[in-house]
Amino acid sequence: MGSAIFVAFTLLAFASFVLASDPSSLQDFCIGINDPKDGVFVNGKFCKDPKLATANDFFFGGLRKPGNTSNQVGSVVTTGFVAEFPGLNTLGISIVRIDFAPNGINPPHTHPRASEILICTEGTLYVGFVTSNPDYRLMTKVLHQGEAFVFPQGLIHFQFNTGKTKAVALASLSSQNPGRVTIANSVFGANPPILDNVLANALQLDKKVVDNLQAKRWVDTI
Repeated sequence: MGSAIFVAFTLLAFASFVLASDPSSLQDFCIGINDPKDGVFVNGKFCKDPKLATANDFFFGGLRKPGNTSNQVGSVVTTGFVAEFPGLNTLGISIVRIDFAPNGINPPHTHPRASEILICTEGTLYVGFVTSNPDYRLMTKVLHQGEAFVFPQGLIHFQFNTGKTKAVALASLSSQNPGRVTIANSVFGANPPILDNVLANALQLDKKVVDNLQAKRWVDTI
């Protein structure tokens, strides 16, 4: 009897493990909508009736215009995630445009739900990511127009315009909603703030330094 219960719990645990992923799409596409009264399928978001889909549902023109880089970091990200591009729903991809002023940076950040491949379309970019512990290896490259670099899922990465003119990049991510965690904003711009003595001990900094960093106006690029 005991062994049977053990086997049952083992199978249950295994079943929970193998089911712990996003469901595969059950139709050709699922145009995401916000109002369930017009939806007939559910797959990530409520879906428009496929019979009502048009070519416009698969079109996104939001990357044509340069973004405004007049901010503290000198860069801005224009996103084509499922919220802006409903035709991406269930397809596991998204796209962004990143504009950089001279010396502009897309600060160190992670995408918890996606890997990213980035291509430099204008200017020169110094890009890189850091591997996980215990090595924390820095992988960097200088990209020129037409060159690409990939950032593995969940790893801290960045892009920096090393040129004297503007730079532009396009990137595709392996999720319709990849998420973004900007490191400095998360650590020093949390709301409510992380206790300064926690950060002082964790980062081996004086509390006055932590207080000064927490008092800054942290901005994000998206």
